[in-house]
Amino acid sequence: MSSALKISAFKIPALKWIPLALVTAMALSGCAREGFYDDRNLDYVDVEPGPPLSLPETRNSQRYGDALPVPEVTSPSRLSEPSDVRPPQPLTLAGGIESAFVESREIGDRRWLVVAADAGTVWPLLESFVRSQPVDVTRVSPSQGVINLAQGQISLQSALRAGHSEVRCEQQGTPLANCLNALDDYLSARASTKGTLSSSLNAQRYADQKSLSFRQEGGQWAVNIPYQADRVWAELDHFLALDFDVEGQRELIEARPSEYAFVVDYTPRELRDFGLWTRMMNPLTNTSPYRVRLALEPRGEQVVLRAQNAGERDLSAEHQRELLERVAGYLR
Repeated sequence: MSSALKISAFKIPALKWIPLALVTAMALSGCAREGFYDDRNLDYVDVEPGPPLSLPETRNSQRYGDALPVPEVTSPSRLSEPSDVRPPQPLTLAGGIESAFVESREIGDRRWLVVAADAGTVWPLLESFVRSQPVDVTRVSPSQGVINLAQGQISLQSALRAGHSEVRCEQQGTPLANCLNALDDYLSARASTKGTLSSSLNAQRYADQKSLSFRQEGGQWAVNIPYQADRVWAELDHFLALDFDVEGQRELIEARPSEYAFVVDYTPRELRDFGLWTRMMNPLTNTSPYRVRLALEPRGEQVVLRAQNAGERDLSAEHQRELLERVAGYLR
């Protein structure tokens, strides 16, 4: 018998056992300690609460504590009247626009600084700034946010946007350019440490932010803004210049400070999303931008923002609301 036949004779019996081994392995794989598949759900049918875990009394109490400690309240406090709780504000569109820690705002001959920190944080910086300058301080009023100098006055108040402050340096209502420039340099140099600055309790009253409200009159949308026209126009002018710079979608055409107005080109989101197939199915749809006049109407200590048609096509009420929401987002 040849060597090839001998090798084949030894291999054939081994191959015959392979199917049997596989069947046996599959049959035994499901067997548990009691001879059937173990359903883990049955372990929770007759469950009884066990005693709470307790550590021995001899333990070192300094090494152990409650994972979620609950403070003890001796007497629960109850409100005698409904509490005035402000609803959460929507996300700001201006939050995605990069800005410096200190920025300048101006309208006409008026100028001031906007600092990206709350008034309680900025006030100690102003006090430190005054101490570092060769000036004569005549009066300091933290509750009013005013530092009177022989050369003029430095004032602080909350800005239109939450978490920001406005700083002015004036002499009888006239901005002092040298003072503002020095303040700009001083505050900007401390931008890296703004997170570690302590807040002054005397300036906490400035943290009360006013809210904007939308209303519709005769099918036209408007925004009530509870701030003076000069402050609102300067803030919108700053952010419109940064945000309305996308050709074919939104562009700032002209700023008119004497009229408290802006002229912009704006394409609503619905028209921007028109694809090639949609354009082919609706060839008569005009997807070019609308020419719109954003006008501020002063009303005492507040203004009303409107989006008025300034071109041949009329902006629908829905698109008016969309544009006003974007612009009003700069003030939140």
